[in-house]
Amino acid sequence: MPEFNSDFGFDESFKHDNESLKYKIEECKEILESGAIYGYIDKIEEVIQSCLENDLNNEGLYLVNGLIEISPYNSEYWIRKGLFLNGLGRFEEAIDCYDKSLSLNPGDSEALVDRAISEENVGLFNQAKQSLLRALDNDPGNEDALYSLGILHQRNEEFEEAIRFFKKVIEQSPDYSEAYYELGYCYENTADNTNALKSYDKFLEFDPYNPNGWYNRGIILTKMQNYEQALNSYDLAVSLKDDFSSAWFNRGNILTELGRFKDALESFKKAYELDKYDEETCFNIGNLYEELGELNGAVKYYSEAIKINDEYYEAYLARGYCFDAAGKFQLALKDFNKAITLTQDNAEAWYAKADLEYSLGRLKDSVASYVHALKISPKNYDVWYTLAETYLELGDWLNALEAFDECSKLKTDDAKSIYEKAKINFILSRTEEAIACLKLAFKLDPSFQDEFENEYPEIKSSKLFKKLLGEN
Repeated sequence: MPEFNSDFGFDESFKHDNESLKYKIEECKEILESGAIYGYIDKIEEVIQSCLENDLNNEGLYLVNGLIEISPYNSEYWIRKGLFLNGLGRFEEAIDCYDKSLSLNPGDSEALVDRAISEENVGLFNQAKQSLLRALDNDPGNEDALYSLGILHQRNEEFEEAIRFFKKVIEQSPDYSEAYYELGYCYENTADNTNALKSYDKFLEFDPYNPNGWYNRGIILTKMQNYEQALNSYDLAVSLKDDFSSAWFNRGNILTELGRFKDALESFKKAYELDKYDEETCFNIGNLYEELGELNGAVKYYSEAIKINDEYYEAYLARGYCFDAAGKFQLALKDFNKAITLTQDNAEAWYAKADLEYSLGRLKDSVASYVHALKISPKNYDVWYTLAETYLELGDWLNALEAFDECSKLKTDDAKSIYEKAKINFILSRTEEAIACLKLAFKLDPSFQDEFENEYPEIKSSKLFKKLLGEN
C-alpha cells in the first residue's frame, strides 16, 4: 500500500501547479484502490475541489465516485458528481445526480442552481427556470440563482428581463463582476450603448486584464463612433491576448476608418496569420491594397478569399474591378459573370458587367446588362443615364429619350439629362419639345446655354430659335 502523507499541504500554490495536482490525483486513486480511504477523506475532498477548479472532470469524477461508494447519502458528493458530469457534457446524468442530492437535502439551493445549468444545456428551459425560482424561494438573495436567471433570459434574447436579474445580482453583491459583463452585453443588444459602456467599464475595474472586456468595450465605442478610444481598447485586448484574431480584425476596421491604411493592413494580416480560413479578413486586405493602388496585392488576397469560399461573390466582383483597372478585360468579365451567377439579384454586378462590355465595344450586350441591372434597382440614376448614353451611341433615339426621361424623374433638377432630351428631340424634329427642354435646362443650369451655343452655333443664331426661346 502506498504511503499517503496526511500532513502534506494543499496551499494556494498547489492549485496552479498542474504537475503537483496530477501527482496528488494519482495518490488519491491508489488510496481508493487500496481501500484505505477513511483516514484520508478530507484530503481527497480537497483534491476533488482542485479538480473542479482546473476542469479535470474525468479525474474528479473517478475520485468522487470513490467517496460516494462509502458515503452514498452525502448530498454534497452527488452535487460534485453532477458538476463533473456537466463538465463532460453528460447533462442528463448530471441532472440525475442533482435530483439524488435534492432527495437527500430538498432545500439545497446550490443543487437547484447547478441542476438548472444542466437542464438549460439540454434545452429544458422551463424546467431550468423553475429550478432557479425554487432556489430563490429557499434563498431569496441567492446571487448565483439570480445570475443564472439572467443568463437564461439572455440566451432566449429576453434582454430587458435579463437586465432586471443582473441588476438584482449587483444589488445583492456590488462586486459580482460577471454580472456587469453580462449587463454590458444585454445593453448592447437593446442599443443602449451608454449603459453598455458603463457596464463594461465597471467590469474592467474588477478585471482589468480581461481581453474580452476590452474587446467588447471596443465594439461599443465603435458603435458610438468614438474611434480613437475604440482603438485603444482593441490595443489593450491584443496586448493581453496576442492570438485574439477577432480583436486584430476589429482593430483593422478602426484603423481603416481612421484612414491609417498601412497600419490597418498590418492588423488584418495579423488576424489572417491567426485564422487562415477567414475569407472576410482576406477580402479586407484586398480592399486595402486596392485603396493603396497596389492591384497585384489586391488580386492576390481577393483570390485567397475565393479559395476559402468559392461562393464569395463580393470577392469576384472586387477582383473583377481590379482586372478591369489593370486592362485585363477578359478576366474581369469572367469574374463579373461569376458574381452574377452567384447572386442574380445584385445590380452592381450587372452594372459592372455592362460597363465592361461597353468598354469592349459590345454595346448591345451592355444594353442588355444595364436593363437587367435596372430590373433589380429601378431607381438607380447612374445606370439609367449610362443606358441612355449607350442608346445614343447605337442611334436608338426613342429608347435613349425614354431613359433620359427616367433620369429627370429621379432627379427633377437634373439639367444634364433634360439637356440631352432637348438634343434628341431636335434630332427627331420635335422642335417644341426640344425648346421646352432647353428652356428648363438653361433655367436649372445656365452653363448649358454656353454649351449649346458651342455645339449648335447655326441654330443659336437663328431668329426663329431666339423667338422660341423668348429672346429679343
